[in-house]
Amino acid sequence: MPTATATRPATPFERIGGRDTIHQIVERFYDLMDSDPAYARLRALHATDLAPMRTSLAGFLAGWSGGPRDWFEANPGRCMMSAHQGVRIDAETSAEWAMAMRDAIVDTLGATDPEMAGALSDVLEQMARGMAR
Repeated sequence: MPTATATRPATPFERIGGRDTIHQIVERFYDLMDSDPAYARLRALHATDLAPMRTSLAGFLAGWSGGPRDWFEANPGRCMMSAHQGVRIDAETSAEWAMAMRDAIVDTLGATDPEMAGALSDVLEQMARGMAR
């Protein structure tokens, strides 16, 4: 249930259910990436231990979607481009990331808020595709 005031609409973070939902999306995303052969190239770009990435992505998405900005405060001046500066991201791996994230969002949020699931998936796909070099 969104937690908006009379003067301010709910942020995406609030609308989807906050930190718990963000964590569910991130867990599903990395579980898919770790187990589905469709995401093998994407998985190969990551360290064996995905725990630090799970924490980092959840923090980023929380702040990015209008929730607590802890990740941004802990990483001043960082953005997704600078955070991935040393990683070779091509069109195929960015497409894998976008598809895994879309699947994770739909699996987590699609039944309760398909409109928001689609909107989040679309904007994150644009971000992912923009990182391809």
